Amino acid sequence: MYAVIKTGGKQYRVAANEVVTIEKIAGDAGAKVEFTEVLMLGGSGDAKVGAPAVAGAKVIAFKKRRRKNSRRKRGHRQHQTVVRIKEIVGA
Repeated sequence: MYAVIKTGGKQYRVAANEVVTIEKIAGDAGAKVEFTEVLMLGGSGDAKVGAPAVAGAKVIAFKKRRRKNSRRKRGHRQHQTVVRIKEIVGA
């Protein structure tokens, strides 16, 4: 099963036990995060497409931050968060 979620103004296709790098979200390292803005569910049978989101669907992830704190003097690099998708709960 896979899902299309929206976070940080972008859309991501995610599946269970997948590691995804997204824009920075608030929270502590190792904290549980729920993405409630699920745009589509698919994978088993017909896909469920929301208008604009699928009602009652959630994607549960655990947050992980990198330990190294490397910095650049010039330019811009968007802060990122690495999350592991634990499960997709569909309605």
